[in-house]
Amino acid sequence: MSRRILTDRQWAIIAPLVPGKEGDRGRTGTDNRLFLDAIRWLARGASPWRDLPPELGNWRTVHSRFRRWTLAGVWESLFKALSADPDFEYVLVDATICKTHADATSQKGGLKLPALAVPKVA
Repeated sequence: MSRRILTDRQWAIIAPLVPGKEGDRGRTGTDNRLFLDAIRWLARGASPWRDLPPELGNWRTVHSRFRRWTLAGVWESLFKALSADPDFEYVLVDATICKTHADATSQKGGLKLPALAVPKVA
């Protein structure tokens, strides 16, 4: 994979917020940017972990790191920090821009009862 999913501008803002960088206590992440690229790749396509391309890392390693970050509250703190920045509002998904099938909306028809539940007229 020749191009990054996160732009240099996005990474410059996110980099100081993520754990595992040089100088942090504990383990140092091999490549936090590559890890976040892998997570964004998975989220974009709603793909299973095993479908992660090898150039983004081993799926087991990415999954275990994702789990550690989840348990440590890293995602929540990243969200709080970035949601305060109005320039990152485009990263948030708004349901008004997501395409959906017409049957998923409440247009026309309303609630339909199954045939077994409709009383028979004598």
